Amino acid sequence: MNELSDLTALRLYLPQSARAKPTRFWHHLSAPVLSHRLLHAARHAGIRQALLHSVHAGYLQGQKPTHHHVEASASHHPLCLELIDSEATLRAYLAAHADELKGVQAVFFRCELAR
Repeated sequence: MNELSDLTALRLYLPQSARAKPTRFWHHLSAPVLSHRLLHAARHAGIRQALLHSVHAGYLQGQKPTHHHVEASASHHPLCLELIDSEATLRAYLAAHADELKGVQAVFFRCELAR
């Protein structure tokens, strides 16, 4: 299969308040935001494309619907991190970050490039 026809999208749905595990001393005072940690990890892993979608309105499983507001949003307001690469690369990324992805909904989509 050629590289462009084997593209898959992985969407990770998480609350905007989700925090990553501390890796440095200062992180114990204020843990880094999980969505940013995962975005930087994707870049470091060589993922072809990564987008952090800001959601206007929505809800995660078991939560009430929320709406994004410039001044304040609910801590459980959803975010979506979308990664695009080969399925094998994305599954390796999931495995490498499995401990941080507990409670994160992960969904794969097969991609077809428009010509």
